[in-house]
Amino acid sequence: MANAATSTVLAAAVFAGGCFWCVEAVFEELDGVKDAVSGYAGGSKETANYEAVCTGATGHAEAVKIIYDPAKISYRKLLEVHFATHDPTSLNRQGNDVGTQYRSAIFYANAEEKKIAQDYIAELTKNHAYNKPIVTTLEPLKEFYPAETYHQNFVCNNPNQGYVQAVALPKVDKVRHKFADSLKKESPLDKK
Repeated sequence: MANAATSTVLAAAVFAGGCFWCVEAVFEELDGVKDAVSGYAGGSKETANYEAVCTGATGHAEAVKIIYDPAKISYRKLLEVHFATHDPTSLNRQGNDVGTQYRSAIFYANAEEKKIAQDYIAELTKNHAYNKPIVTTLEPLKEFYPAETYHQNFVCNNPNQGYVQAVALPKVDKVRHKFADSLKKESPLDKK
């Protein structure tokens, strides 16, 4: 008899929406998300490091790879959370984080993900969900490069850090309130 844990087929989604610390912390809250990994997407392997990406000249975005169980949470739900927890109308910036590395992007792995994202953006636009046009880019996922170790689980490991307090934790609070029915029983932040 097969173990249920080993028969689970996991999927991955890669989103960018400003600082990857914030994006990672938001998705770690969701039931069905097994892991969220901070990293870089949109550029080459040679420039997939924090120092280079911070220049804004590498083509990379600070992105998060979300490993999830599609039987528990859908790609569409991940998109809903993503669009609710960052500003998809702000071109190449989120708050005080400015540059192409902070762009709003969906890195799609296949035609199905691209279509779901296009349809969702069209729905948001039709419903006038935002006062300004959505500028989120849809980019083919060529490669995802995990960020340096010190960036992983940054919010959980540094809950009292100034940026975390001012920017990341309010986004976590937003997802906790808006998506209360989709949360893990115990938040990774509460385990610290």
